Amino acid sequence: MAALKLRGFAPLLMVQLACSCEAPKARPEQVETTRVVKTPEQEDDDHKPRATRSLPAPSINAEPSAALPDFALIPAPSDLAAAPKDALRTNSGLALKVLTVGTGKQRPKLEDRLKVHYTGWGSDGLMFDSSRARGTPKILRISQTIKAFAEALPLMVLGEQRRLWVPSNLAYGASPPAGVPSGPLVFDLELLDIFTEPETPIVPTDVTAPPKSAAITASGVAYQFLSKGPGTEHPSEKSRATIHYSAWTKDGILFDSSIPRGHPSSVALDQLVKGLSEGVRLMATGDKARFWIPSSLAFGDPAHRGQGPEGQVVFDVELLTFHGDRR
Repeated sequence: MAALKLRGFAPLLMVQLACSCEAPKARPEQVETTRVVKTPEQEDDDHKPRATRSLPAPSINAEPSAALPDFALIPAPSDLAAAPKDALRTNSGLALKVLTVGTGKQRPKLEDRLKVHYTGWGSDGLMFDSSRARGTPKILRISQTIKAFAEALPLMVLGEQRRLWVPSNLAYGASPPAGVPSGPLVFDLELLDIFTEPETPIVPTDVTAPPKSAAITASGVAYQFLSKGPGTEHPSEKSRATIHYSAWTKDGILFDSSIPRGHPSSVALDQLVKGLSEGVRLMATGDKARFWIPSSLAFGDPAHRGQGPEGQVVFDVELLTFHGDRR
């Protein structure tokens, strides 16, 4: 629910954001492995031996998972020892076989966050980790998984399940951390969902100063419509608007934006900096506009001082909808 903060500035809109995205709120960081071992250091208060070790991958930014004292081990597949002849083999040495054909068409990109189920076995047939056994899928990012996952996931579509025969150099190497099997591994991997990451807004080429074609209000706000929407009515100072926006300093530094958050912001226009409030009131539903706002109408205004950068700021705004008073 918090606005994006860059360079230490407070959220400039000073409003509570209304999130419309459905991406999960959990921030997974690492996949845990669970293997029953009898080590005194890892016994619980009842002296029942259980141990949970953390793997360096395949997932990222995760909260540590709870230990699983009584989960059911998933038996190793019958073809654990070697990939069958009909498996796909890549140049890296990874072998893959589709177990369940997916229903989607979209394939994940490098920076997407993904929801997956996976189970991993060592060459001895012992399951060393499984989100499916825990009953909770993992959220991970392709760019921060083990090499085998990073190679396999971009080939998959939603609903697809594959088996991976992974050489050690595409997993954890010949000398992995404690608790992680060495040598080749086998994974069953299922792609459940894709959460596409919005791209960071590009700095406008005219961020330093408005072009000659820009209009200027009586107060000194320069503006230019980037595209026109279907709306004909304009919000008033008392309206509440739903907008997408990005804001830069005069030297092109992005200091706030709704775009990377992936959902628009709901704002009361009378609580915005004066120049932005004035600019949004010039817009109709569906309009996209750029505003060059002098410091006195932005964060140089005593009412908003300290909430954002000093000097001129530039806003790109898309007015999605508004309600309340209108003009």
